[in-house]
Amino acid sequence: MIARYTREPFKELWSEKRKFELWLKVELAVCRAWHKKGKIPTQALQEIERRVRVDERTLERIEYYEKIYKHDVLAFVSAIGEQIPEYSHYFHMGLTSSDVVDTALALQLKQALNLIIEDVDRLLERLKELALREKDTIMMGRTHGVHAEPITLGLKFLSWYQEMKRNRDRLVRALENISYGKLSGAVGTYSNLDPEVERLALEELGLKVEPVSTQIVPRDRHAEVLWAIGITATSLERFATEIRHLQRTEVGELQEPFTEGQRGSSAMPHKKNPIHAERVCGLARLIRSYLATALENVPLWHERDISHSSAERVILPDATTALDYILNLFIQILDGLVIDRERMIKNMELSFGLYASSKVLVRLMEKGVPRDRAYEMVQACAMKSWSQKRAFADVLAEDQAIREFLSEEEIRQLIDPKGFLKNIDVIYSRVLGSS
Repeated sequence: MIARYTREPFKELWSEKRKFELWLKVELAVCRAWHKKGKIPTQALQEIERRVRVDERTLERIEYYEKIYKHDVLAFVSAIGEQIPEYSHYFHMGLTSSDVVDTALALQLKQALNLIIEDVDRLLERLKELALREKDTIMMGRTHGVHAEPITLGLKFLSWYQEMKRNRDRLVRALENISYGKLSGAVGTYSNLDPEVERLALEELGLKVEPVSTQIVPRDRHAEVLWAIGITATSLERFATEIRHLQRTEVGELQEPFTEGQRGSSAMPHKKNPIHAERVCGLARLIRSYLATALENVPLWHERDISHSSAERVILPDATTALDYILNLFIQILDGLVIDRERMIKNMELSFGLYASSKVLVRLMEKGVPRDRAYEMVQACAMKSWSQKRAFADVLAEDQAIREFLSEEEIRQLIDPKGFLKNIDVIYSRVLGSS
């Protein structure tokens, strides 16, 4: 991921240095396991642990060897071997490259997902605060972009909160599913390894044993990580799209933060554009595209090929880094979100109270009017209200067919937007409990 969209924790996590540090961590765990099995003498293990390191000199030597070998794991092994020449025969003993790469990758993805889950927790807390604060902020609900019935801004935030809770569950399941390593050799048969070495090493690393591996950890695990990441990003795009719609000049109900000195356009000094919400949407599209690649990485040839490897060097760092970025960006948007409550009320008035058509329809049915007849009566008044730009309540009150069943006072009560929100506490209690 480019530096513009990379926060520091992920810059460090996906750096070349960190990758080799994790490779070394895996190799040392294997050495200690071999020592417990009596294959590496105590003195040799102590010297290996004392001398091996990944520093700038090591990175230079890895780069040197890779130019010759065209193989990064062998380059890494040779560079580390220079640090322990008399003990190098104990290093990488019995392993194949993917043993190290896939196990270390699991450690990286675990750390990435844990960081992302922390981001989600912060976002959940902010959404909960907003849902409670704006619980009674009445605004127009829209379907197809058209006025429908009143809702509250708090309900919108509560919907986002509940969706992010589901995303958190998905990310936790993905974390559990990726926490597997393999140290089973060339085609997963332990031909040059002891399964006990794998168990001991992975236990030290905090990973579980892949029950049936080939030369690699099966890629359905990684695809599930991208699936959880992709859905989470898509939710953020949904939320950001809503803010973009509500920031339109014709709507003007919400506005993302616009800081002092910020400029919205090189040509038009008046512009305040929802650039951050748009950035969330753009990066969400990118993240989703990586899921298709992750799915295509699952069906490899026989016990493995490396067609997945080059793709994963891009999609896994980029997807996790980008999701971390837009999660934090969206939190910033919410922290500075401008809410125009007066505009929300004014916008409700744009449709002359037509949002109450459903309540009038139901009340007529309760009075014994057949549904189709009641629908025709209400629709006729609604069309008249809209075409004449008159209050729906006034048109209803003038209609003789309507007045046979409804008094003027009943009509006024039906128009009251608060009547649409009488069960809002039920919804809140489902999500947040009775408190």
